[in-house]
Order: sequence, then structure tokens, then C-alpha cells
Amino acid sequence: MRIAVVGDLLLDRDLSGQATRLSPDAPVPVVDVQDDSYRAGGAGLVARMLAGDGHQVVLVSVLGDDAAAHRLRGALAGLELACGPSGAPTPVKSRVRANGQGVVRFDEGCALPPVPQATSTMLGAIAGADAVVVADYGRRVVENPRIRAALQAKAETHPVVWDPHPAGARPVPGCSAITPNHSEALKFAGALGTEPAQEPSAAAAALHTEWGCPVVVTLGEHGALLQHQDGQPVRLPAPQVGAHDPCGAGDRFASALAVALAEGQELPEAVATAVDAAAGFLGSGGVAALGELPAATARPMDVGTVAGEPDPWRVIEQVRGAEGTVVATGGCFDLLHAGHTRTLQQARAMGDCLIVLLNSDESVRRLKGSTRPIIAGDDRAELLLALDCVDAVVIFDEDTPHAVLEQIRPDIWVKGGDYDAQTLPETPLIESWGGRSVTVPYRVARSTTSLAAALARVG
Repeated sequence: MRIAVVGDLLLDRDLSGQATRLSPDAPVPVVDVQDDSYRAGGAGLVARMLAGDGHQVVLVSVLGDDAAAHRLRGALAGLELACGPSGAPTPVKSRVRANGQGVVRFDEGCALPPVPQATSTMLGAIAGADAVVVADYGRRVVENPRIRAALQAKAETHPVVWDPHPAGARPVPGCSAITPNHSEALKFAGALGTEPAQEPSAAAAALHTEWGCPVVVTLGEHGALLQHQDGQPVRLPAPQVGAHDPCGAGDRFASALAVALAEGQELPEAVATAVDAAAGFLGSGGVAALGELPAATARPMDVGTVAGEPDPWRVIEQVRGAEGTVVATGGCFDLLHAGHTRTLQQARAMGDCLIVLLNSDESVRRLKGSTRPIIAGDDRAELLLALDCVDAVVIFDEDTPHAVLEQIRPDIWVKGGDYDAQTLPETPLIESWGGRSVTVPYRVARSTTSLAAALARVG
């Protein structure tokens, strides 16, 4: 099952520690921070939850090019991304906890951004999904008319679960379910200009009439309320799990509901399944217990074969987590020579890691002819990995490295000086996420073709 998560990305920062005294400057606790961690929030959290369950997930959103965006990319390593440029700062939400209790949250970069552009990759990811979760956090991704049209078309044939935001976009017609929480439902109902709804059942009925779609109001420890037909709503109780940080429970609910609907459950049964999933999520520790993606989903699927160690996806995650620069280059690297090593060394000097995208044997044969490669792919990869300037190698079967580049999304793409950076076929793709293409000086009279010809003459 392929699930598209469409919506806004945030970077969540968690600072936690102990507070044993008040500040002498003001009556506020002094927190001795003992842990400072970052994680993907918003649509990124939904995607990570689904990937952690073993589903094939594509994240449809936008990303910036600031330090927070680089850190966010690291937090999203291992997920398939269909993201365009945001044109705005990355929103960061920092939560401070002392002695296990929340103390304060402060937000950065949360001014209203422009409506982002939709890329063909984003639209294709929606069209190819078996189910969609819309995680609207009011950052305008789902205001884009082309994205809205794609979501409405998808809702005609597949489950679309819309988790709305009071500052966000109106859900598209035909959604399988719209899932505001209690306070959101009251705000939405109050904004209709009618008698303010004080009870969730009244709000759900008003929203069902307004949106023309089933409405599920989540009620925390009291479960959920489903209004999917004219008449009385259906209440679905939640298992008791005690007091827990509710952060992420709504995301868990919406993602589980979409999966249940895609698996063929009827709406009331699917809502009950989602209630249990949200309760289980909180009971197991919530977002604090998510940890890293399981090994089975630690790298994108079907884009290449990792050659040797270390794993490039882990290298990228570590570099981006430290706000470093990811550099990539690619080629056949048949008969490794001085021109290759000079290019690789110069490429590595531009950033904090170098990932080499290596044409497979079949790819080389299609590009160079039946007599190539001279050296098999595994041996070419081993030779590259023996160089100190190469951090990891990915072998790809296609004629171009575009599919792997879309997953790795390097900050810099490097080729030898016999190319023009502006006319490289990869340049538009690299620039689509804010990266840049660079060429380095070409060393004259060093080429695999000339070496192969020389060897043929000797033979």
C-alpha cells in the first residue's frame, strides 16, 4: 500500500531537563537542559509514523534552504520525498520540559508564507497513491489550486483523510473523513456565523452540513464522535491510558484512519481502529518513543544498491543533522584514473560528505557499448570506497542518476569540467530543491576511453 502524506512540514525541537530553582531575574524556573533533540513535525511526523508501521510512504510538501531545513531533511532521511521549494523560512517549534512537565513553547519562522508552487513530482505522488492523509498546519501547501485539484480527483476513487487547521484551507469535496479535534471543531463551527456550537455533537453536525463530508471530532481520552449521516452522531470510546503528552495523537489518529479505510474497513469500524491506535500511541510514550525509523524503511526503495559501508542514507542523516553540506557526483568510473581522483577530491572539499552515484554494469553497457565496462560494478565501487574522499557509493541501473538524486537531494552536484553546469541534464532537478550544480577543472588527456584504447593496442 502506497500512502501519500500531503501538507506542511515543521521542525520540532525538544529541550528537556531538571528545574530545581527559580531565576533571580523573574519568577520562572531555571531549566538545566540535559537533552536537546530535533524531529520532523507536521506532515513529516505523520509520514514517519506510517513508515514506522511498514507502509510505503511518499511525503508531498515543500522545503526551504535554511539551516532548519537542512536539519529537517536529516530528520526525514529514509523517507521518499516529493517536495518543491517553499520560498519561506522553515518553521521551528521548540518545546521546553522540566521534570517531565511542559514549561514553555516558542516558535520561530512561523509568519504566513506565500502559497507554494506545485511540481509535477508532487502531483504525480498524489495521483499514484492508494490513500492520502492531508496534514494541514496552516502553511498553505494545500491552498495551491493544482494540489487541491489533484486531491479532489483522488478523493473520487480512494480514501482521503483531511486533518484540518483553523488557519488552514477548506477541505476539498469528497473527503472520506475530516478530523478536527474538539477545540478545532468548535472554532470551525463558530466561524460559520451561526449560533456558536458548545457541544461537539452540534459542531460535528454543523461541519458535516457545511463540508458535505463525514466529520470525526477527536475527543482525547473520551475517544471520538462520528457524524457521517443526517441524524445522531456515533460516539466511539477510547481505552484508558492515563495522563500523557497528547502531542502527535491527532496525527496518529488520522494516519491510522486512512490505513483502515484503504484496507476496506467501513467508516465506523475504521474510526474505532484509529481511536485504539491513538490510545496505543500515547500509552507507549507518544512522540518521545518514536525513535528512529526501523531498518526496513531506513532507505528509499528501488532507487539503487548500496555498495559496501557506510550506508549513504545514514551518512546523509548525520551530516544534515549537524547542518552540514551533502555533495554528490556520478559516473561510470571505469578504469579509475588521475582525472577521476582529482574530481572526487575537489568535490569532497566542497562539503561534509561525498556520495558517488555509480552506473551499474547494465547501465554502462547501454551508454558505452557491449565491450564496457572493463571492470565490474562491485569492483569499481570497492576502488571508489578505498579513496578517503569518498564517503559512500550507490549503484543505479537507470541511464541517468535522476531517481537517486531525487532521494538524496544533495546540496551540491559536481561533474568534471568537460561539462557545463548550466546545461547539465541534472541541473533543473538539483535547483528544484535549492541545490546547485558545479563543474571542476578537467584534467586533459586523462580519460577512460583513451586508456581503454591504449590497452587494446598493447593487447
